[in-house]
Amino acid sequence: MAFTSMMPTNSVSALDAVTGATVPVEQNDNTKFATNRPAPAERLFVSKAVDKKIKEVKKLLKDNPYLAWMFENCFPNTLDTTVHFDGNEDTFVYTGDIHAMWLRDSGAQVWPYVQLANSDPELKKMLRGVILRQFKCINLDPYANAFIMEMKDGEWANDMTDMKPGIHERKYEIDSLCYPLRLAYHYWQVTGDASIFGEEWLKAVENILKTFREQQRKDGVGPYKFQRVTERQLDTVSNDGKGNPAKPCGLIASFFRPSDDATTFLYLIPSNFMAVSNLLKASEILAKVNKRDDLAMECASLAAEVSVALKKYAVYDHPKYGKIYAFEVDGYGNHLLMDDANVPSLLAMAYLGDVPADDPIYQNTRRFVWSEDNPYFFRGKAGEGIGGPHVGYDMIWPMSIMMRAFTSNDDSEIKWCIETLQRTDADTGFMHESFNKNDAKNFTRSWFAWQNTLFGELILKLIDDGKLDLLKNAKR
Repeated sequence: MAFTSMMPTNSVSALDAVTGATVPVEQNDNTKFATNRPAPAERLFVSKAVDKKIKEVKKLLKDNPYLAWMFENCFPNTLDTTVHFDGNEDTFVYTGDIHAMWLRDSGAQVWPYVQLANSDPELKKMLRGVILRQFKCINLDPYANAFIMEMKDGEWANDMTDMKPGIHERKYEIDSLCYPLRLAYHYWQVTGDASIFGEEWLKAVENILKTFREQQRKDGVGPYKFQRVTERQLDTVSNDGKGNPAKPCGLIASFFRPSDDATTFLYLIPSNFMAVSNLLKASEILAKVNKRDDLAMECASLAAEVSVALKKYAVYDHPKYGKIYAFEVDGYGNHLLMDDANVPSLLAMAYLGDVPADDPIYQNTRRFVWSEDNPYFFRGKAGEGIGGPHVGYDMIWPMSIMMRAFTSNDDSEIKWCIETLQRTDADTGFMHESFNKNDAKNFTRSWFAWQNTLFGELILKLIDDGKLDLLKNAKR
């Protein structure tokens, strides 16, 4: 996610925020709420399978009409407003109000649609196009995190780094290289379609491996550096753009977090866990599909090396919570103890499958990050949750509340999450980047497709997990 404004915006009409115009509405079958989706003719991509799923869920949630309305607005938001599909093999996905494609955001935005791909050939083709576009982006520059549709200079072309046409931002983040691996593996597992794993894929894997090896810093700081002329500290990098010192220890350096904020200590722990699990996914594909045992072994070997380093360097013995995972470390013994709402985060590691949910260290960490001992945990009249320096003090990200629900087995905890999400939408029927802890109508980014689609993903998961009654009884 790119930084837009430090100042929260006032609540606006959700319809205006998404489409910029008043359009005819469809009346919900079971509620008085009119849909805030764009008119059918104005939707960028239409999936019969997604529309069918929306009707099914609305019927199931007829006893909670507000939640049904939110689901109808949020779940298709990526398809309705951000997908640019050429009808063949290329799909460019906006993040929402910023007309650029983040490898992370786009991978997360289309993720929940993969489960429906086998019942909708056009949806499957569109998803295939996202993956192929992501591989091309990696091969254009594996150190870039966000791209523009055309091969021209982007908004940040004057950043002091090796910018190229087609790049929106060049903030190197481990997770930007992990999300495409995660999406490609999931798509392959669900559809059985291995046609995406051609030469572009093999080149992307080689670029990912090269980048991760360079950022283990065994042979110096590597070729990447980044600086920006800005008044905002976390939009640039210290030490002439090379970052704070990091002792080579097997971990991979990440100059930026998933928030697109600069790291304090370069070894970002949630992202290193994500690298391990997704390198193993890549290894499986390379061995089974490509018969490239050499590359498969390289991926598995690097994953094993990082895993060993995580066991040695990622854990901090907290006086209150016991052993927890640090957010960032530097290999010299320094630990940053906090969590940020953006995924991958410490809280989200179980959601991503990077650590087992019952891992005692993860459970201790989960208690720590959802407490006032986490510097970026906020509690107020409107709700409580995790934020981060990207937006600043007192601003809670709905994404953190969703991650709490995704990683919980406690029905009362999950119900609280759903009720809080219902109460803090500022009456728009959409999720936002963040909201003020004391006033949910004081929010940032009225059009943010990742959070909207993630909300839909959560509702579908809870229904699949047999928690329909919980959803029906969640009060606003």
